[in-house]
Amino acid sequence: MMTMLRTYQTQRLFACALALFLCLAGAGCQKESEAIVSIALHPTNANILYVATNDAVYKSRDEGQLWERFPSFSARRVTTLAIDPEFPATIYAGTMADAVYKSPDGGQHWLPHNVGLKEHVSFINQFVFHPTDHDQIYAATTVGAFYTKDGGREWEERMAGMKEVHIVVSIAIHPRDPRVLYAGTTGGVYRSDSAGMGWKKINNGLIPEQELMGAMALGVNVIVFDVVNPDIVYAGTTKGLFRTATRGEQWERIGQSLPDLFVSSILLDPAQPKTLYIGGPGGVWKSPDSGQTWTAINSGLASLNIRTLAMSQRDPRLLYAGTNGSGLYRSTDAGASWKPLPLKAAPINAQ
Repeated sequence: MMTMLRTYQTQRLFACALALFLCLAGAGCQKESEAIVSIALHPTNANILYVATNDAVYKSRDEGQLWERFPSFSARRVTTLAIDPEFPATIYAGTMADAVYKSPDGGQHWLPHNVGLKEHVSFINQFVFHPTDHDQIYAATTVGAFYTKDGGREWEERMAGMKEVHIVVSIAIHPRDPRVLYAGTTGGVYRSDSAGMGWKKINNGLIPEQELMGAMALGVNVIVFDVVNPDIVYAGTTKGLFRTATRGEQWERIGQSLPDLFVSSILLDPAQPKTLYIGGPGGVWKSPDSGQTWTAINSGLASLNIRTLAMSQRDPRLLYAGTNGSGLYRSTDAGASWKPLPLKAAPINAQ
């Protein structure tokens, strides 16, 4: 009973802290927000991208020069966006307290896809697609991990083994063995070798076990696989950047020279997998050597409070950065310089 009570208290404190973070980032604290919550890039057409702010979802067809603003399809804020990798006209949007919406036509129309999701799902944090079957999707939510095999028509909970934690912040799927998943939570990292049917806690080197019961002990915001050697995995957390070369059995802290411990986003260059980018309240930083040394790459950014980063699948030199206070930026030279992309648009007329 005491363990359940402490878990509940931890979740409540996390929810309050997250609400405060969103407020400070601009959600609900001003009429129009310059916070970029999520960026989704078309997998084959570099001209097309979507972004979510605290107020709306936008689409550009010309690399961010002109934007369309979608009419509100949810009474709640959008918290994450994802593009179907096989049929990129299909877009998924996760929301705050309104779960999942799906558009089959590039954002023109949206329908809720919530069958099987718990009524009290408050935040959808991330969508992750199976590498070879686009209809299989995992969702990280504030009440656990969920899975669909039919493009979101029906969801099922995948939480066996996550006894201590129910807030799942991030999920990553092995690029060559989709049975292997990592989940980043407010209590560290879990690994599944059975497509989410069972999970094992793998926190060695991340955080001492005795500290896990503390509220907000460690939030794992993002997990990224090394595409050449998927046994190597990076985890960006609220308390620093970590790396494992042993499938999570042992983690090591890297990036001790970084000015801010909070890591909100990680990118890995698929052509040069030793090249890493991270974003957080300390700006954008780049490492050429798997995280051993770092250089700030913030030229042109009006705000260093980075909420999200995205990299083109076709050109790893093409990067986007979403900030918490000064909008969206684009780099065409691997982060050496950034240019703002203002989101000026009129509502789209539904067709």
